[in-house]
Amino acid sequence: MSGKSIRGMLHYNEDKVAIGNATLLLASGFAGNVDEMSIAQKLQRFKNLTELNAAVKTNAIHITLNFDATDKIDNGKLQRIAAEYMERLGFGEQPFLAYRHTDAHHPHLHICTTNIQKDGSRKDIHGIGYRLSNEIRKDLEIKYDLIKAEGRTLKSSLSIKPGIYGEKPTRQTISSIVGAVMRTYHFTSFAEYNAVLKQFNIIADRGGEDTMMFQKRGLQYAILDDKGKPIGIPLKASAIYAKPTLDNLEKKFAPNREKRKSFKDSLKQRIENVLKGYEIVTPERLTEDLQKQQIALVFRRNDQGLIYGVTFIDHRHKTVFNGSDIGKAFSAKAITELLGSTIKLSPEAIEKNSKLHQNGVYLPKPGTAKTYLKAPEPTNFLAAALAKTQGDPGSGVPKRKKRKKRRKNISEQLTF
Repeated sequence: MSGKSIRGMLHYNEDKVAIGNATLLLASGFAGNVDEMSIAQKLQRFKNLTELNAAVKTNAIHITLNFDATDKIDNGKLQRIAAEYMERLGFGEQPFLAYRHTDAHHPHLHICTTNIQKDGSRKDIHGIGYRLSNEIRKDLEIKYDLIKAEGRTLKSSLSIKPGIYGEKPTRQTISSIVGAVMRTYHFTSFAEYNAVLKQFNIIADRGGEDTMMFQKRGLQYAILDDKGKPIGIPLKASAIYAKPTLDNLEKKFAPNREKRKSFKDSLKQRIENVLKGYEIVTPERLTEDLQKQQIALVFRRNDQGLIYGVTFIDHRHKTVFNGSDIGKAFSAKAITELLGSTIKLSPEAIEKNSKLHQNGVYLPKPGTAKTYLKAPEPTNFLAAALAKTQGDPGSGVPKRKKRKKRRKNISEQLTF
């Protein structure tokens, strides 16, 4: 992640060291004993370069390397990985600091450097992630016998630890999660961004449309409790290191839209592989089977609690797609039809999906389909499941109407 504040980047990591949540493992390009250096001295080393080209405002490079929770990596191996990664990335001659963070369930490194070289020129970092970083990562996984990113389970792929109110200082919890989501996930709208945050018990709130905060394009963040309700004192976006303001988020939408394109077909195929095994299915089973593919399904609701869309979060490739962006067969209407539910869709969703055809996407070949239906229960299992999945504070769930018995075959039940 690139930024404009080397001071902020450095303080973020040094603050973690101060409270025992990080250790400085490697200091490359620093003269003297770095352990005896103050933050000001470390900062000055970077400023010696950035001042050579004051016209470049985006001069702070903050890299995060995440490993699987089952990887047993000692500090010596992490030092070698950091040094080799930076060398192959083309930053071997740049001064950099590598910190091991211990505030998550998995090993991970934060590396701080600058893109201004000793001759004052600026290193090109455009698209460096997909141009170089992915190939380097794959080679290092093999060389150091690490769990491959593509083969990680959903649990291990969720390298961001969900926030729990009171476990750590609120500011630290929110800053850590928000910063990680901004760095690693490719969201293309505020709604998609919030869908990812809620996976980790955080919400970004603009306030009501009639509030001053909304009109001034303000944004605040809060931790969610186990019922999906905000708890504790919210934190302003400007008070978070990553500066996740609305303006900065919107700057990511267009680039993220391009970055996620190459992962769309993979996500579509994995969802289809899950859906083709059903004739009809419960929400619990669908959610569980998608999770095995490292995919989260989120239902989007309007103020009246009616579903108007679905969002698929691909935790493997860190991408976010609205169902309708993947295809008509993945829209809110198509998914709720698959669930055999009478839950109400919003008028917008109904109109948007009115031209869907009965195309048999969910009707597999005879003998291959499975029906995962539980015996009728007095409780509204769908409402409960969707409420848990959505996590929207204050969102209600429409009451389920009694259904009349129908003697139609399954294809009739799935008519769009």
